[in-house]
Amino acid sequence: MRKVLFVEPVIFIYIFASSLTRPLAQQFVYRRLWEKEYNSTFISNSNVTYCEQNKSSPTYIKQKEVQEQASVFTMQLDLTGAIPSLIVAFVIVANGDRQGRKRSLVLPSIGALIADTCLTVISYFNLSLSLLFAVAFITGLFGSMATFLGGGFAFIADLCHDEKQKTTRIAVVDLIFGVVSGLAGLSSGYFLREIGFTWTFVTSSLLHVINIIYIVFFLGDTVGLSELQHEAPVSFKELLRETFSGVYLLFKTAPYKKRILIIMLLLTFMSYLFTVTGGSSLFTLYELDEPLCWNEVYIGYGAAASTSISLTSFLGVYLFSKYLKDIYIIFIGIFSYIGGIVMAAFAKTTLLMFLVRVPALLCFMPLPVLRSMLSKVVLAGEQGAVFACIACLEVVTGAISLSIFNIIYAATVAWFSGFSFLLSAGLCLIPLAVLCWLLCTSWQGEDLALLTPEEVSSLDSVDS
Repeated sequence: MRKVLFVEPVIFIYIFASSLTRPLAQQFVYRRLWEKEYNSTFISNSNVTYCEQNKSSPTYIKQKEVQEQASVFTMQLDLTGAIPSLIVAFVIVANGDRQGRKRSLVLPSIGALIADTCLTVISYFNLSLSLLFAVAFITGLFGSMATFLGGGFAFIADLCHDEKQKTTRIAVVDLIFGVVSGLAGLSSGYFLREIGFTWTFVTSSLLHVINIIYIVFFLGDTVGLSELQHEAPVSFKELLRETFSGVYLLFKTAPYKKRILIIMLLLTFMSYLFTVTGGSSLFTLYELDEPLCWNEVYIGYGAAASTSISLTSFLGVYLFSKYLKDIYIIFIGIFSYIGGIVMAAFAKTTLLMFLVRVPALLCFMPLPVLRSMLSKVVLAGEQGAVFACIACLEVVTGAISLSIFNIIYAATVAWFSGFSFLLSAGLCLIPLAVLCWLLCTSWQGEDLALLTPEEVSSLDSVDS
């Protein structure tokens, strides 16, 4: 059977199924906690969910308690899955340079299938929410989203022989991520209203089955495995050493300038991802609370609005990359995010909450540009190592960010629910400061262009 190298369908299906499940899982937890607190069925109509807006009412106090409980529960759930996925992402993605990229794609898909199947059972039989912790841990053992994206981006980097195309090609993957997430978010509300939680989870499970079949039987690999098949199997100790040697050598043998540049770019990526993940993760709870009181359809509309952000961010990367250096594109994206998240902190009407996406139209630009910059400054055989670092940073940063922001939201929702958004905007000063440092040193401008793989090879030979 002839293999193909089109990984985009895999990314499309995985992101759609995962994005369809995540907001529903949050609402599932929220509704179950609501029913436990009120000892009654969750109320929802065609416009809004039922929520008390009279701050002196006992119902209002219970409502805030449900918000706090849902926030803390979500934080604990994310931490449970983050710890095992951190290790798996590092090992699988880093070994991709020698053992192929496909396992980075198929393992998370299997884990997602198991998770959605378990969610189906929990929903159908009305089982305890505590079982979700076991589901999150099992999903983490299969690598979760970080492993999938790390393998996907490394797969794309392998296909890009022209370094000038990497920024655009990686931005396309982020575009797929954003557009499909928006479509799934928009669909989730209608899925929930028409067929309920159980059958929506079944639908997501079937999508993962299709994805696994495509990866195993139809998708080729960008790394040649014919030689590896004739090699004797290595011991666990040897495999572990090879896993860490790639990342170790990435920093150990690199020229000083390249090493500092990689560290600064990773710090910028991590700090910006921290703020974006923490701020955006609270949107669903914020929209369920008063005075917005959105129902599942409106929440879907809000998630779908991120589609426009992904499109405009992609167009921004495509156009700005022709006229501006990468570092200036990152600046524009960060300021775009600050404008949107500050506006969200004070959004108290449905129209204003939707308009939050206008100033944030370019906020997704920094992440693909930073990935591309990191990919450009390493050799072809180091792509797996650098994307393994990125994947691990995404897991660690995401887990810490979700934990901190959910705790802060739970502590501040009673007196000012938008405080976490303002904090997220303030923390953007960290990546901005790192970028300003890069601009004020010799590691910017012309020097970035010199650190392509060919130039790095010559630098290595001179140093030796």
